[in-house]
Amino acid sequence: MIRVADLPATHPGRRLLTKRTPFFVAPNEPRCSYCLYVPTGWTPETELPVMVAVHGTGRSVGELREGFIAFAERHNVIVVTPLFPAGIDDPDEVHDYTLVGAHGIRFDLVLLDILEQVRFRWSARVDTVLLCGHSGGGQFAHRFLYLHPDRVAAVAVSAPGTVTLLDHSLAWPEGVGDTRQRFGATANPGAVARVPVLLVVGGDDDGRADLAAMGYPGQSRPEQLDRLAENLAQQGTVIRKVVVPGAGHDAAATRPPIVDFFAGLLTGNA
Repeated sequence: MIRVADLPATHPGRRLLTKRTPFFVAPNEPRCSYCLYVPTGWTPETELPVMVAVHGTGRSVGELREGFIAFAERHNVIVVTPLFPAGIDDPDEVHDYTLVGAHGIRFDLVLLDILEQVRFRWSARVDTVLLCGHSGGGQFAHRFLYLHPDRVAAVAVSAPGTVTLLDHSLAWPEGVGDTRQRFGATANPGAVARVPVLLVVGGDDDGRADLAAMGYPGQSRPEQLDRLAENLAQQGTVIRKVVVPGAGHDAAATRPPIVDFFAGLLTGNA
């Protein structure tokens, strides 16, 4: 595999592999893929930090990447946007990636393999990453945190329709009581508590009709976020919660608090 640092500065591959990259097949799981934004401040000598932004069920990965370009340029951060496609082993399936494991695929391990490839090709720092996701991506993000708290520097969870609690009396995905059997990792509330968490939702993002149609009657996104906030706070996690006035279920509208949260951590002004 070509490393960008090994290409001469004038090689056309440099242009292809910096700024907006193509989509690459995920290592070991060709049904998944990813693309990046590599900021203009990248050089062969730098080891830039990485932010991972996980799509919602609409899988608007290109739009998602575009929304973080200004942040990437301002703070010299590589943005990685994985694509977990719909319809794997079931043409009507759209949500399984949010639960981390389904149809024999461990989407958390797919992401870790992607990060290793990013480390090698772009000389990036991926020991810990900034992680965010909206809607289905928010579901994936906080569940990934439970299984891999050592790989996450901070997490921003935006408007998840369902949440998993750090509760060992409940089975996955309601709780974490059987993560050892399912994933080979026991969720550790103490390790999770070391990771700062932002929870964000639009002020007009009720979501009751959507959740009822998906089999969760009587629930709303703000209520789900409150459940998650209360549970994490009880376990010692430092929580910041933001409600965006006038915003509905809109990834772009809830992005500014995420950018501010990560920027504060990168600059030491959190």
